[in-house]
Amino acid sequence: MVFSSLEFIYLFLFPTLGVFIVLRHLKWEKGIIYWLIITSLIFYAWWSVSYLILLLLSVVINFGFHKLLLLHRSRFILTIATILNLATLAYFKYADFLIENINNLTQAQLPMLNVILPLAISFFTFQQISFLFDTYHNKISQCDFAKYSLFVVFFPQLIAGPIVLQKHTIPQFTLDVFSKPLFMNLAVGGTLFAIGLFKKIVLADSMAPTANEVFNLALVGNPVPFEAAWMGIFAYTFQIYFDFSGYCDMALGLARMFSITLPINFNSPYHATSIVDFWRRWHITLSGFLRDYLYIPLGGSRSGKVRQYVSLTITMLLGGLWHGASWTFVFWGLLHGVYLTINHGWSALTKNIVLPGYIPEFLPKLISQLLTFLVVMIAWVFFRAESFDAALAILEGMSGQTDFYTNKVWGDILSQGDSLWWQISALLVVVFYLPNSIVLTQKYAPVLKFPQAMKNDSLTVYIRKILVWHPTRAWSTAALLMVTTSLYYLYSSNNLTEFIYFNF
Repeated sequence: MVFSSLEFIYLFLFPTLGVFIVLRHLKWEKGIIYWLIITSLIFYAWWSVSYLILLLLSVVINFGFHKLLLLHRSRFILTIATILNLATLAYFKYADFLIENINNLTQAQLPMLNVILPLAISFFTFQQISFLFDTYHNKISQCDFAKYSLFVVFFPQLIAGPIVLQKHTIPQFTLDVFSKPLFMNLAVGGTLFAIGLFKKIVLADSMAPTANEVFNLALVGNPVPFEAAWMGIFAYTFQIYFDFSGYCDMALGLARMFSITLPINFNSPYHATSIVDFWRRWHITLSGFLRDYLYIPLGGSRSGKVRQYVSLTITMLLGGLWHGASWTFVFWGLLHGVYLTINHGWSALTKNIVLPGYIPEFLPKLISQLLTFLVVMIAWVFFRAESFDAALAILEGMSGQTDFYTNKVWGDILSQGDSLWWQISALLVVVFYLPNSIVLTQKYAPVLKFPQAMKNDSLTVYIRKILVWHPTRAWSTAALLMVTTSLYYLYSSNNLTEFIYFNF
């Protein structure tokens, strides 16, 4: 069930919230927990009842490993549990990818398994692995099955994150938290949900047709004209930005309606002034997981520069593979690994350099920001393209190598140029100068920990002083307007898509 669907809004959200409010009034903690578990399972089963069994088995088996680790803090038990989780993920996500590559390399005729990827398997697998590691390292003394189950299946974060650790949510599953002021939670949560819905339906989905058309035409072998290539990559750059940003806002808002505060997962990543900064802002919980459970165990920055750069590259390669069973995703990860290595090397070389006084202070930051934005866009080409040939066709077009190529297949896209460039210009202003939803609602603690980078970001300081959210009539009207506009698009548009990260 997609947050931005009419089924979710009308058939799921209102009944779930209504019963929660009644149980909250009755001060029945267990009732609230079991109700949220049941509704979360219904939310998941809406997609596939058969794969609900896989989710339930995963929860029961991993809770059993948790109990075993409490009795015997054995690295062997932790290793077996981790291997079992990763093997399950590998089978569903990579079995056909592996068979396809074996067939290509050896000319074998192994039959494809045609395995359907279970929704959210990457996210609930990573969460449970982190829980077992916390158990092994004595960060959890005891946890009852109901709270553990809710930690895994809580619907606002089940399908596409954030990847929460046990310390983020399990301590919140108490009557004291559920009983926090209802009006304020509904106001903050509803505002975040309204902003996220608008971002997804009105902004992200309006960019999807252009991105899809350009990349699909490149996929079938059409040389890509210069303007069409840039239209396509700008469209996708903003589609994935507002798609994931909208999802994160909606997840935070939905959780807050039920009194739960989630960790931040998205922090204006196109404000980044380096690739290191980008990964502190984009899919923050995934970056944290990869850092803590892969990069640091590989050696991190403790064993010299060469080991650090190798660890970075391996981590990003596997991070790319996590996003999908495709060599384009692997290359996207490799590209970011190379970016990060260059970033760290450049920082080490220039850390003692003092710029001449006649260079304006804002100029190096602006150049860094624009360069970061450009290389991120180039990497997005491989992330979106369904083949290397399609990616190279887009890059050739962006470089102007097909500038004078004319073909009637591009006529419809190029005829939309004036309108699209105005839309892209407006989105550039929104992304770079308007405060994001976390900044807007910061006085009401929308996330568990407010990031330092946000506090020091000077790009939107002046506007931020004006646009501060409070539960006022004006802001309520604005939220209602966003929801109304989004619903209008839901009823009337044929361009609506599921969230991009649902595929991972």
